[in-house]
Amino acid sequence: MMNRLLNKTNLLKVSVNRSLISGKVVKSRPDGVYPPPAVTQLSEEELAFQDSVRNFSNTVIKPLVREMDEKNCMDNSVIKGCFENGLMGIEIPAKYGGPESSFFNVAIIVEELAKIDPSVSVMVDVQNTLVAPLILQFGTEEQKQKYLTKIHKDTVGAFCLTEPSSGSDAFALKATAKADGDDYIINGSKMWITNAQYANFFLVMANADPSNGYRGITCFLVDRDSKGISVGKNEDKLGIRASSTCAVHFDDVRVHKSAILGEFGKGYKYAIECLNAGRIGIAAQMLGLAQGCFDATIPYLQERKQFGSRLIDFQGMQHQIADVATEIEAARVLVYNAARLKENNIPFIKEASMAKLYSSNVATKATSKCVEWMGGVGFSKEFPVEKFFRDCKIGTIYEGTSNIQLSTICKIIDKEYQS
Repeated sequence: MMNRLLNKTNLLKVSVNRSLISGKVVKSRPDGVYPPPAVTQLSEEELAFQDSVRNFSNTVIKPLVREMDEKNCMDNSVIKGCFENGLMGIEIPAKYGGPESSFFNVAIIVEELAKIDPSVSVMVDVQNTLVAPLILQFGTEEQKQKYLTKIHKDTVGAFCLTEPSSGSDAFALKATAKADGDDYIINGSKMWITNAQYANFFLVMANADPSNGYRGITCFLVDRDSKGISVGKNEDKLGIRASSTCAVHFDDVRVHKSAILGEFGKGYKYAIECLNAGRIGIAAQMLGLAQGCFDATIPYLQERKQFGSRLIDFQGMQHQIADVATEIEAARVLVYNAARLKENNIPFIKEASMAKLYSSNVATKATSKCVEWMGGVGFSKEFPVEKFFRDCKIGTIYEGTSNIQLSTICKIIDKEYQS
C-alpha cells in the first residue's frame, strides 16, 4: 500500500506562476494552487502516506527502541522493514523499479521516524538525500542500472566525506585517488560515516589531483567487497546510538575509472549540492524528535498531580508548554517550506540552513524542557524523553554545524541585498 501512496504523491506536470509574495517564479500544483492553503497542510495522499509511516514506526520500531539504544546497533528487522515499506530511495524513477515519489515525502518519512527513533530516521535520510540523489543526478546509465535498481530494495549506501582532519573544513581532504592506467588506487580514512556498518557500497570523496587543490576532489562508487576496505567499530555515541557511525579505511583500493561518479574533479560541487538538500532532512529529523518528545510528555503532565492540581493546570507550566509548542510549529513551517521549495526546483539553500539551524535549536530546548517537566521520571531510562534529550545534540553538529548555518544564511542575505 505504501508504494502505491508514494506513486500517487508524485508531482505531475506543473505550470509556472509568479509568487505575489517574493516575486520568485514558482510552480503550481496540479490543482493550480501554490502554495497550499497553509505550508503545513498536507494533501490527502500525503496524509495517507504519513499515516502509513507512522503505523510502521509504532508497530515495528517502537518496541525495539530501548534495546537498540542499549546495544548500540540497529536491529536487522528495522532495516528490512524500511525497505519493505518503500522508505529507501523513494525518489528513484519507475524505470529503475523505484516509487518515483517526491522530495517532500522524504521530509515526511524522516519526521515521522524521528518521532519514535531519530536513529532510524538518519539512516533513511542518508539513503534518500545523499546517496540516491547523487547517483540519480550524476551517474551514468550503467551506474544507475547497477545501483538505483537495488537501493530501494535491499542495498544500503554510505556517503564518505568527513575525515579525521576535515570536519567543517570539509574539502581539506587527505584521501587520494592515484591514477594507474585505467584504474585509480584509493588511499585514506573516513570517519563518522553513517550507515557504514551495513553499507553495501560507498560514495567516496577522494582527491585525484592534489596539485589542483579542492578542484581535484572526485567522487567514486566503491563496492564494499573491494579489496582493501575495512570498516571500523561502531562508535559509542551519546545519542542516535542505534545509527551506525564508523570509520572506513581505504588501503590501496583499486577501482576502474568507470567508478567515477559524474565528472572528474567535480566531487566538491556534488558534495555541496547534496548536503544542502541533506540539511532539510536533518531539519525534519530534529522537528520529528522535538514533536516526539513533546508527545511523550504532555500525557504525563495531564495525569500527574501536585498540590491537588494537574501539572498542566499550573500557569507557569502552561506558559512554558505553549512556548515550546509554538516553536515546534514554527520549525515545521520552516522545514515544510524548505522541502516544498526543493521539490519545486526553487532556490532553497538559505531556507534549508534556516530550517536546520532553527529546528536543531528547538529540539534542544524542547527536550530539555520535557525532561524538567517530568522531573525524576524524565531523568529515567524507563521513559523515552531522556533518549530524545541525548539524541538531539547531534542536530547542531552534523550536516553543517550551527555556526556554518549562520554563516551560510548571512552570506546569502548579503548577496540578496547587493542585487
